[in-house]
Amino acid sequence: MVRILVVIVTYNARKWIEKGLRSVEKSTLPADVLVIDNGSTDGTLPLIRTDWPGTRILETGKNLGFGAANNLGLRIALDEGYDFAYLMNQDAWLEKDTLGKLVAAHRQEWGVLSPMQLDAHGRRDKRFNKKCRKYIDNALKGYHNDRLVVEVPFVMAAHWLLSRRAIETVGGFSPAFRQYGEDDNWIDRLHWHKLLCGVVPAASAVHNRGGRRLSRGKKMQLKCIATVVKVSNPRRNWRWMCIREVLELVGMGIKNFSAVPWRYIPEFRERLPELRELREASKRQGAFLPESP
Repeated sequence: MVRILVVIVTYNARKWIEKGLRSVEKSTLPADVLVIDNGSTDGTLPLIRTDWPGTRILETGKNLGFGAANNLGLRIALDEGYDFAYLMNQDAWLEKDTLGKLVAAHRQEWGVLSPMQLDAHGRRDKRFNKKCRKYIDNALKGYHNDRLVVEVPFVMAAHWLLSRRAIETVGGFSPAFRQYGEDDNWIDRLHWHKLLCGVVPAASAVHNRGGRRLSRGKKMQLKCIATVVKVSNPRRNWRWMCIREVLELVGMGIKNFSAVPWRYIPEFRERLPELRELREASKRQGAFLPESP
């Protein structure tokens, strides 16, 4: 029997978490659940303990961020002999056959497999569609079956099936990223280790962003984080990327009539020694996974 650990990092997740837990309970392929709570104060944990008393909970006591909290779950998955870890956002849920179809499609070369990521209305999630549409649509033009896997350069970590081999090889999320950019970097490292990222079109799952909108300033901050992603990519030339990304920030400010990228340049340059160390560390087998207790 294949063993899967579903890891859900929560932070004030009360309004979503029941759908996620219920979906795992109804999965046709059984899986264990680990909730890693980053210091919720909205009643998330009392709700889980009352309505889902069998759910395993790990309390961090503070907001470690998405990556560091998930790293705890990845370590547990390895230490307890799971074949796969399934990372699922707190505002996401599975279809009954999601896990079964992903596992059936898995082959050794796939480090990450994702289902089709849908919104709460059954349409493709906008960001998922932006990143993956052309690869999926091209593949589906001439060929389709339940085990088809479409190779994509990137897919968001709202729904990730990670093989044990991928976890042991790539490791955990880099501490260079607290929120946003950590999944981009993980997949860059996956590719550096010559493993693949794919989407299984026959499988689907929901990521309910709930109509959240980012302010213009927040969008610019995310664009700035993209420069950290690029210099942290072990497949790129370090010296050239350090120069290129400073120029990118200058151009970004001009293009968007925003001072946010310009104000970010001193912080970016100050972080470069740290980022270089983390980039080198990221090449190691099992990088950034916490030690076993």
